[in-house]
Amino acid sequence: MIEFRNVSKRFGDQVAVEDFSLVIPARQVTVLVGSSGSGKTTLLRMINRMVDPTSGTVLIDDEDVQAVAPVALRRRIGYVMQSSGLLPHRRVIDNIATVPRLTGVPKEKARARALELMDVVGLDRAFARRFPSELSGGQQQRVGVARALAVGPNILLMDEPFGAVDPIVRADLQQEVLRIQAETETTIVFVTHDIDEAFLLGDQVVILAQGGRIVQQGTPEEILADPADDFVASFVGSDRGKRRLTVSTRAGQGDDRVLVDAGGYPVGVIAAPDGKLAIGNASPKSRSISNKTDQAGDA
Repeated sequence: MIEFRNVSKRFGDQVAVEDFSLVIPARQVTVLVGSSGSGKTTLLRMINRMVDPTSGTVLIDDEDVQAVAPVALRRRIGYVMQSSGLLPHRRVIDNIATVPRLTGVPKEKARARALELMDVVGLDRAFARRFPSELSGGQQQRVGVARALAVGPNILLMDEPFGAVDPIVRADLQQEVLRIQAETETTIVFVTHDIDEAFLLGDQVVILAQGGRIVQQGTPEEILADPADDFVASFVGSDRGKRRLTVSTRAGQGDDRVLVDAGGYPVGVIAAPDGKLAIGNASPKSRSISNKTDQAGDA
């Protein structure tokens, strides 16, 4: 468990975070989402002491992170950033093995673990001997995730890691995060400005305003069903057609029950809990949607 207690951070005269308190449950994905200036990245970096608070306390399992040397703390917490941050002069296998080698793991053992992690993040082992410049943006991000997992961290911090890749690759990487978290039960703190990404990934979503003020927190379903105020309603889009879904039965196509948005565009089909269609077959223009969206209804 990670806990922020009355945390504030100032950079000179600028207030980045003011009196912020939050509990982040273990073995879940918590997403901090907000526009620029909401303090989400500053908060994330307080967890591994890349940024120290001006006042207040950050605790991991009731231990004040200030009592832990920054380097030692960072070596036990995975960290993935938007640019991947790979070392350009090292091959993929050695980039992944960086932290284990720094902590004294023998080279061959660290490399063997790196190959296993390439499997975990869905990256072909044939890329092991390549340099980062020889990879696509999506492949580089997979290497970055593998490197963050290399020491078996209980906590994984992800700072807008997929913002620089195209939408198709981004969707694939998001699914990888969900799969990895389900398999490892790692506590993930994820920062994004994209509310759709937040709702897809988050068990808990925390919507921030300027200065790290929490406007609302809860599950995606709770936030969609009951926005705290007009700001949240606008931010999540519940006041626009994108979130207002209705059921349309389309005769002549197996009487499919299709979800359509306010503009009449088909966005999904009604599915049973086992993932099979409840009635009929998928319309050619429709796509499956997650349980989180299924439960949102006419929010």
